[in-house]
Amino acid sequence: MYFEILVEDASGKLLLEHLVPQILGPKGKPNKYRIVNIQGLKYRMMAQMPRHLAKTLPWDTILFQTVAIQLKAYGKSLPRKNGIVIIVVDLDYRDYRTFYHQLESLFSQCDPIPVGGIRLAVEEVEAWLLGDLAAVRRAYPFANEFVLKNYQQDSICGTWEWLADAIFRGGSERLAAIGYPQIGCEKCRWADNIGQYMKVEANQSPSFLAFYDLLRQFTVPNTVSTEYSDYNR
Repeated sequence: MYFEILVEDASGKLLLEHLVPQILGPKGKPNKYRIVNIQGLKYRMMAQMPRHLAKTLPWDTILFQTVAIQLKAYGKSLPRKNGIVIIVVDLDYRDYRTFYHQLESLFSQCDPIPVGGIRLAVEEVEAWLLGDLAAVRRAYPFANEFVLKNYQQDSICGTWEWLADAIFRGGSERLAAIGYPQIGCEKCRWADNIGQYMKVEANQSPSFLAFYDLLRQFTVPNTVSTEYSDYNR
């Protein structure tokens, strides 16, 4: 099988580069795949827009436009028998079902329609890092145990801030005061440092397990993948 996996940002791409080989195997053995940073595609598209639009359009509008363009291209270019498109984005504070179906509708706008699926990290991809606390502790032996133990998996709680409170010196308050691009740099560092120790079958994040099941659905015969949107929160 050949997979195009679109993930929201650079930290998500770094994390999936550690996790996807555990699910699909090394590239080309037997599955081929590419992990694409949607944010990079978004900036490329914004560069072609009138400047006032690029500055004022909401992130969701640009996200949908970017993904729609990619899906239409995949529908025409990916092999019908074994080409798969997977979209992975953060839920953040959106309504799950509404956002899921908005993304799902982008597939139906394509002709031909590419084969694939959508998975949302709840609330953010940092929830997938916190889904493997053993990996967090290996990467950051000084991590705040009280913070780690009190995290409720896939809760809408300000997930990256929660992780920062556990492993960043000075916590989320200090990191937020520094602001971007440092926040993005730290997220990438966490994804790489923790990701190298993560074990996909040990992960406790329901939204990660839904992603794991979706990939297996396309590679392991008779695997049933339940949409995370049906998960009773």
